[in-house]
Amino acid sequence: MKAWRAVLVAIVAAQTAAGAAAKTPADWVEPRSGTVASRWFFFNSACRPFGMVNLSPDTRTGGDWMNGYLYGDTSIRGFSHIHGWQLYGISAMPFTGGPKGHLGADAYQSEFSHDDEIARAGYHKVVLKTYGVTAELTSTCRVGFHRYTFPAAAEAGVLLDTGAVLMDRIAHSEVRRISDTELEGLAVMAATTRRPKPFTVHFVAQFNRPMSAMGGWEAGQPLAGAVTSVAGTNAGVFARFAPSAEPLLMKVAISYTGIDGARRNLAAELPHWDFDRVVAESRDEWNRRLGRVEVAGGSDADTTRFYTDLWHALLGRRIVSDADGAYCDNTGPEPRVRKVRRGPDGTPLFPHHNFDALWGAHWTLDLLWPLVCPDVMDAFCNTMVDMYRNGGLIPRGPSGGNYTFVMIGDPAASFFATAYHMGVRNWDAEAAWEGLRKNAFPGGIRAHAGYEHNRTNAAGGGITYYVDRGYVPEGIEGKGMHKDGASMTLEYAYQDWCLAELAASLGKADDAKLFAARAMNYTNLWDGSGWMRPRNKDGSWLKDFTPVSTGKNFTTKGFCEATGAIYTHFVPHDPRGLMRLFGGAEAYAAALEAQFQRAGPMKFIVPHGQHGAAWVDYENQPSTGMAHMFNFAGQPWLAQKWARTVRQAVFSSITPQDGYHGDEDQGQMGALSALLALGLFDEQGGAARRPTWQLTAPVFPEVVLHLDPVYHPGRTFRITARNAGPENIYIQSAKLNGRPLTGCWFHHEELAKGGTLELDLGPGPNRQWGVHPSIP
Repeated sequence: MKAWRAVLVAIVAAQTAAGAAAKTPADWVEPRSGTVASRWFFFNSACRPFGMVNLSPDTRTGGDWMNGYLYGDTSIRGFSHIHGWQLYGISAMPFTGGPKGHLGADAYQSEFSHDDEIARAGYHKVVLKTYGVTAELTSTCRVGFHRYTFPAAAEAGVLLDTGAVLMDRIAHSEVRRISDTELEGLAVMAATTRRPKPFTVHFVAQFNRPMSAMGGWEAGQPLAGAVTSVAGTNAGVFARFAPSAEPLLMKVAISYTGIDGARRNLAAELPHWDFDRVVAESRDEWNRRLGRVEVAGGSDADTTRFYTDLWHALLGRRIVSDADGAYCDNTGPEPRVRKVRRGPDGTPLFPHHNFDALWGAHWTLDLLWPLVCPDVMDAFCNTMVDMYRNGGLIPRGPSGGNYTFVMIGDPAASFFATAYHMGVRNWDAEAAWEGLRKNAFPGGIRAHAGYEHNRTNAAGGGITYYVDRGYVPEGIEGKGMHKDGASMTLEYAYQDWCLAELAASLGKADDAKLFAARAMNYTNLWDGSGWMRPRNKDGSWLKDFTPVSTGKNFTTKGFCEATGAIYTHFVPHDPRGLMRLFGGAEAYAAALEAQFQRAGPMKFIVPHGQHGAAWVDYENQPSTGMAHMFNFAGQPWLAQKWARTVRQAVFSSITPQDGYHGDEDQGQMGALSALLALGLFDEQGGAARRPTWQLTAPVFPEVVLHLDPVYHPGRTFRITARNAGPENIYIQSAKLNGRPLTGCWFHHEELAKGGTLELDLGPGPNRQWGVHPSIP
């Protein structure tokens, strides 16, 4: 902690010297925030927005959780190029002295210090103390770029440990010497519990000066004599270079379609050797993305936190198609190379993406992306439609060109509905509807529990029970994880409402009626005592039910990574219907207020993996809409109170220790934090036919949203918050485009047209503002 305080002092000093006004959004990003408890895909420094290459140091390897770059570690095991959802590969390490690649990373790792480390959006610099080498990293979308400065008199060396265990095991790898300055090869990622098929990454590596020698190893054993190729398990190579005072440069292009794809990516993105130019171009690209939102007037800590959150939301869900639009379809018996749709000029219209679950994204990414990167939301929709055409299902979290069946339900339903209703529509709506409708019945994605990979008779998702009975009971058939019937019922009901809204917009009246009726199935879990409660297969209530558990349990029975106390409020599509079950809005608000009060001593989170003890848990997705339910209960001042209180308790730190709590989930918690800072949210996930934004107090006095003209007719939407500050968290009055705004909401279409929202803030609640008119 002392070391990090020293780093913070240095950062503040540098900011003061440069002048805060000169800083760009990318300069505010602190990539190391939250890295004490990291995950394989969480930290990436030398990476472009959503880049295929995610180049960064690895301090720990051998798993998904607590692996990758961890701030508390003191040694670097290599610089690997892929940190994706169930994806990994191609680790490089510069060295001096004798090669130790065959002995593994435990032998060749190097000590380092944060004192001489620089981590920025798109760039990383660190000194490998064991070898006296300064390593610098940057990238294009599909090419990693390394600059190594060795001691002038030392013979330089670079390991390519293609068979190294990274997030998981490499089943097979190959490297071939093409010339004195070029290598090519591949690494086959072994199947995992979550990604059921192997997946191959191909690469081409080029150096800016010729190798003086090359060696290698196979099966962990060094090969004698001159080596021109290696292949097998636990294989890799090292290259030697003559001593030089000039840096050694290495470019590593990757592709999931083949060596030729990697070569085309290299030619398209990095035909030169100007490292500093690529660093500058990466910074510029991050600024274009992050600069979609300008904030001003907040503290340095708030600004750093905001742009770090936004950076995470634009980082982790990786592009997997080549520069020419080729991608690997792994949904069938054998991998096939296909191409995305092209425009009239022959260029790809969108890239394909690899991503962790969209579970819970209706309160995070689904809301932020239409504002800051609607083109990316379009690409995700097109990726999922292509997967439906290729493999027969719209996915809920694809990896390696195939289905993972991660988590539960069909979060694509809300994603597509939000995209359509927020004006993101450059995808085949009829094909999407066909796939979404299929997912909502037996044989679709809802038939599958978490990681239930069997395509012929999956039953763990309980959709047959849901269709027949209106709820998913406990103890159902089928394999897989997260077989939590109550959570499935509540999420299916919300997703049915999303489908009903989308169907109505598409002119499918019968389907709209069908799914609107099914959306009321949440009422089948109301037990009359104030809670949603699991049911057994015989229809009886689960015995010995408690809304939270008293031990360190992963969950309470029937609920997915949460509790009955949290999921009781999971009715975003019909909050007033839920409130009627409670006996009215006032009774509901009192119950919700009591839960927030009980959660306060724990700062509204529980340790990751102990979700069963939570009354409120802003560390995980199911809880992240709770504060904003007060807006529907006619008490918007409580939404303002608890949204800011949660933001301050959970989403204000920028340190490695406290930046993010538990699982940031590829931008989901970053997106939520950014929305809380902006004071914009939609409890219904943006999926309604006319979405609304519900308001809380923004952190910043000035916010400017630069809208994408391809998707939104307006150029900018400006938010001004007079008296904004840590104590002034309550909205006193508001105007939208000069007209008084008496409700705590407005329609998304008004934001899309551009305009100005003016807020007056104060330290105490104005109980008359925001109540009427009520949210539609």
